[in-house]
Amino acid sequence: MALAVGRVTVRWGALLPSPCPAAAPLRRAAWPPVACERRYSSRGKEKIDMSTYPVETIRNFSIIAHVDHGKSTLADRLLEITGTISKTDHNKQVLDKLQVERERGITVKAQSASLFYNHGGINYLLNLIDTPGHVDFSYEVSRSLSACQGVILVVDANEGIQAQTVANFYLAFEAQLSIIPVINKIDLKNADPERVEKQIEKLFDIPTDECIRISAKQGTNVEKVLQKVIEKIPPPQCDTADPLKALVFDSTFDHYRGVIANVALFGGEIAKGHKIVSAHTKKRYEVNEVGILTPDEQPTHKLYAGQVGYLIAGMKDVTEAQIGDTLFLYKQPVEPLPGFKSAKPMVFAGMYPVDQTEYNNLKSALERLTLNDSSVTVHRDSSLALGAGWRLGFLGLLHMEVFNQRLEQEYNMSVVLTAPTVPYKAVLSSAKLIKEHGKDQITIINPAQFPDKLSVSEYLEPTVLGTIVTPQEHIGKIITLCQDRRAVQKDMLYIDENRVMLKYLFPLNEIVVDFYDALKSLSSGYASFDYEDAGYQSADLIKMDILLNGNPVEELATIIHNDKAYAAGRLLCERLKETIPRQLFEIAIQAAIGKKIIARETLKAYRKNVVAKCYGGDITRRMKLLKRQAEGKRLMRKIGNVEVPRDAFIRVLKRETDK
Repeated sequence: MALAVGRVTVRWGALLPSPCPAAAPLRRAAWPPVACERRYSSRGKEKIDMSTYPVETIRNFSIIAHVDHGKSTLADRLLEITGTISKTDHNKQVLDKLQVERERGITVKAQSASLFYNHGGINYLLNLIDTPGHVDFSYEVSRSLSACQGVILVVDANEGIQAQTVANFYLAFEAQLSIIPVINKIDLKNADPERVEKQIEKLFDIPTDECIRISAKQGTNVEKVLQKVIEKIPPPQCDTADPLKALVFDSTFDHYRGVIANVALFGGEIAKGHKIVSAHTKKRYEVNEVGILTPDEQPTHKLYAGQVGYLIAGMKDVTEAQIGDTLFLYKQPVEPLPGFKSAKPMVFAGMYPVDQTEYNNLKSALERLTLNDSSVTVHRDSSLALGAGWRLGFLGLLHMEVFNQRLEQEYNMSVVLTAPTVPYKAVLSSAKLIKEHGKDQITIINPAQFPDKLSVSEYLEPTVLGTIVTPQEHIGKIITLCQDRRAVQKDMLYIDENRVMLKYLFPLNEIVVDFYDALKSLSSGYASFDYEDAGYQSADLIKMDILLNGNPVEELATIIHNDKAYAAGRLLCERLKETIPRQLFEIAIQAAIGKKIIARETLKAYRKNVVAKCYGGDITRRMKLLKRQAEGKRLMRKIGNVEVPRDAFIRVLKRETDK
């Protein structure tokens, strides 16, 4: 290769010695870039030719299970066996890349990886997706299943079938996926794989001889799982001759390269330089890079139908790569894929910047994080006390805590979170309000918007169908707990002689804050809980305000059932008394329903001993000093502001089972 500069010709080959691969780093530093026999990407990795993996050699599968049944450990072993990662003692939660996942030991984000495996002399491409196990992240599981043709259902040999195992099985069953049952942790002392096999046969109607017994930690029988994946899971039904049709099933934001979209190809092929169009935004892009995840990004020349990978196409705005969107080639439009059913938020909370000057930074952090976690809904909101902010919808309390933790760790943002609430509905009877809203039923996600009882014919509260799986010795205590939370029993089934599955219809606001904690402590950690949406039911709801020295604190207002108002009001006042720091003036903490005060606590003022200097003498001297002090305190109370510490909100609303 030669470069002409003016009349001087420079031969690059003369400057840089062969062989070409060794010279590649030097040549990339030079200008212009050098063509080379072996192609390298912008980050120096050799590109893989994906055309050697036709559709019939591809298997797309997910690993699903209850929390802590060993999904991520099994994924680590599969990555090691296929040579995707080197075998070391440090391979723990390799696919759990977020700091919050490593700290808590749970999977929060579904992560994909491509594995290359030779079976019977044929090279196979296995696309694995590791999914979360907690009920709050079930949206991640349902999204992952859309890119798969089969699943590995992992069950702990010690714990047996638990609530989320049942929920995940039915998600895969409804999607008509091939299911491979795997019994993990057979190396444990108390493991009982025979009992678990009988549970699987009784509940899921899967023959016991189909279950594979493994120990993911020690690597026992894991090779057999890979062979079963190839034999039992069908290849994707698609063709490279069809026009391009790619489903965006996840996306992340990179400061330098823009949006990185994870795609599953349902037809055609895609390569660098292709012009693509988004079915959602109708915008046109040029593909800059395509590749697979192994689990790190590995650029390829092309991606073909049936394969799962990533693409970078210069999407600069976080709203451009909508999860569930379909991408197709310019001037070759296709029917968009059905996408995903949008996640239904179960818990709402207000989020405000600690300092209003941080508003724009928090806004951009929220946009980038919601791109990666599309199950969070965001609405603009404002508060008299906290200023401009947002009302966020989450799938559960753990989801809310993890989202907040990710904001702090990944974007260095400190926020104020208000008390979690659930979405209520009100059927309006006032013609004026119906005309104002344009409908006779409104959804209330903020207690400040709660309409007056005179203009409403009935209030509705959300309900969920909860599934509890527990050892039978704890049934009595759990039934009492459910009755205390206004739950109605729907079903009771003995899985085997030791374990029982209970089904209850719960009002959502009764389980959203701390039901899971109470259930775990009552059952010594053995009971598991899962829930699904069950619509709305009529309820006697009221709005309870918290007043500090007669001034309502908007952030602590709650919507509550009438039967529980007095007990909850008294408890809230007691908690606030412990949480709010004492002032130089007295603070009256009151719970009120409308104009009626239902509970009160008084936080005494700090007092200087003004009569310390009086030794004997007339009583009027002492009275005069005390009277002057009381007048000063009264004046201070009129002009003094009470600040509620920002960590008080969650702490105040966390119920304690012993109270």
